Order: sequence, then structure tokens, then C-alpha cells
Amino acid sequence: MDPIPEPLRDRMEIIELPGYTEEEKIHIAKRFLIPRQTTEHGLKLGDQIEFSDEALRAIIHSYTREAGVRNLEREIANLIRKQARRIAEGKLEKQIVTPEVVHATLGVPKYRLEKEVEERVQKPGVSVGLVWTPVGGDIVFIEATSMRGGKQFTMTGHLGEVMQESMRAALSWVRAHAEEYGIDPDFFRKSDLHIHVPSGAIPKDGPSAGAAMVTALVSLLTGQPVRPRVAMTGEISLTGIVLPIGGVKEKVLGAKRAGIREVILPSENEPNLKEDLTPEMLEGLKIHFVRTVEQAIEIAIGKIEKPIRPLTGGGRRGEVGPAVPPVH
Repeated sequence: MDPIPEPLRDRMEIIELPGYTEEEKIHIAKRFLIPRQTTEHGLKLGDQIEFSDEALRAIIHSYTREAGVRNLEREIANLIRKQARRIAEGKLEKQIVTPEVVHATLGVPKYRLEKEVEERVQKPGVSVGLVWTPVGGDIVFIEATSMRGGKQFTMTGHLGEVMQESMRAALSWVRAHAEEYGIDPDFFRKSDLHIHVPSGAIPKDGPSAGAAMVTALVSLLTGQPVRPRVAMTGEISLTGIVLPIGGVKEKVLGAKRAGIREVILPSENEPNLKEDLTPEMLEGLKIHFVRTVEQAIEIAIGKIEKPIRPLTGGGRRGEVGPAVPPVH
């Protein structure tokens, strides 16, 4: 909506069309898409081919990533054409489409987010954020790393100005609160930092990844990885307040599609969640509402009981332990 001039926007009636949920897609497929495609391909639904709900879920999860159902209908048509060919070859038995049939027919899954989430967050410095896209909500990985140097802060991943400002705010907050997490207060004077958001060909902008950026930096500098299957969204202020964001419904549903089990949201977005999402949509998800960055870090990483400081000498790079006292 931002490019639309304010006087024109004031005179427009704006109708927002959110993406379909998984259950809505399944009902649309059973009531409209499958009957239409079987008719167009000359087959009789129920007599010659039948789709199970698990098969439709497999198509939605592994072969489509969209707010609507256009690609879902294309993949259903591929499966129906396969059965039409079998019948033309003389194989007249009824085909019950199961997840196994889906994978055998459509090939290697295009999207394997659940496995990717598990693997990517095993190392410190990686967090999972939630973003809004034109095809619905999605997850994004925030990766942070450090190297020898001093006071250089690099940001990559085809980022817009607003997201770069969020990264700088995240770094400032971490520097201001370093000692609370046992981080060397002079870490930025001694090291260069690099934050990267993968899929660099895709433009990214917006402030709502601020909480995930702070979490990635704290994870990197304390050596504590983020808990698996935890994602978050929220803009941050320099005082550590997690500010509300838009697109709550799309982001939460995108997290669920990606196999996320816990979602961290700003506390001020709680009314949006209750208004836009039903208990059925939230099944299998645990929602945490936070007011401050400290609360988000404690949920995502866990409580850091003892200060952890980098070794000042003698250890391999990356080792952590108590500060070494000087020898007189």
C-alpha cells in the first residue's frame, strides 16, 4: 500500500484478501478442483480415481507454496493425467491417490522446510524470522557470524533500507546489553560482524525481523544455539520494546506450514491473533507473546545462567569459557 499516494488511498475502498489456510485448500480441492479436473480429463471421480486428505496435504506442503490454489490445481491435474494414461494403456483398476503415489508421480519434493529448519539452527548465530510475502507468510533465516577485525558491520541478502536500519538497531541493543549476557563489552572493537539473510536474489524489506536479528546476534556471541522449531517476528526499539507488526495471520500460518512449533509474537498483536485465527488453525502451535527483547531471547535461546566470556588467549577460535586473569 505504501506506493499509493495518501489522498488517493483515502478515497479508495480497500478489500484485503488473505491467503487460504490448509484446511480451506483441502475443501476447495475436494469440492471444486478435483471434480473439474477429472471431468476435463474424461475420468469418473470415485470410480476411476480418488484422493485422500493425506495426499492433498502432501501436495500442499511439499509441492506448492502459494496463498491461492492455482499451483495446487496444476499438481492435481498432473496426477489425474497419469491415471488417464494408465487407463488408456489398458490398466483399468481404480487409483487411490496416497502420499506415496504423490511422491512417486510428482518426483522430489520442491519444499522441505521442516528438515531445513532443524539443520540450520543447530549452530549458534542462526535464528528464524517470519515474513509476509505476496503468496502468503513464510519463514526467513537470519545468519550472523564474526571474524577477526574491528568495528566493521556487513549486511547482505538484497536488503531494503528499513531492514538495514533494523539490523543496526539490533546491533546497538546487543552492544548496550552485552554484559547482561556475559558477552565481552568490547566485542565490536575486536571483531567484524556479518549478518546475512539467504535467498539473496529475493528483495527483502521491513522492520519485523528485528527481534530475530537480536536473537541471532546474542546466539552468536554467547555460543548458545536457538532452540529448534522456534520462529519469531516483531519490530524492536532501541530501549528493547518489541513493537507490533502486520500480517499476523499470514505469518503464523506460514510458520505452521514450515513445521514451526513455537511462535514468538509482540504482545500487542494478541487481539489480531484471536480475531483472525481459529483454534483449528493454531493446532500444533504454541504462541508466546512478549513485550521486551529479553523475553524473546529467553524463550528462543533459554536463560543464560552464568556469564560466558570469550577466552582471551590460548584457546581455539570459537571456544568459550571464563575470563583468564592476568599473571603478575
